[in-house]
Amino acid sequence: MKAYWIGRVNVTNPESYAKYAELAGPAIAKSGGRFLVRGGRHEILEGTGYARNVVIEFDSLEKARGCYTSPEYQAALKFTVGAAVRDIVIVEGLA
Repeated sequence: MKAYWIGRVNVTNPESYAKYAELAGPAIAKSGGRFLVRGGRHEILEGTGYARNVVIEFDSLEKARGCYTSPEYQAALKFTVGAAVRDIVIVEGLA
């Protein structure tokens, strides 16, 4: 069953966050992740808004979790400390 990373992000240090993005993209691709949403226009209908929204599709919840815990992604993640406020969740799709 497909699974999706849903990320909501407010970048506070664009320079450091750019380093994260440079490393995260290849790490996500290596795990089979496919970007469905990466920024773009959005409307806040309810709740707290974030400046950036991201949706990444994976073949399974296990693949999505494996990507997040991979050494490559963890190396990228270090550049988000102090560079962004983020909410990230993995959601399993419908059968």
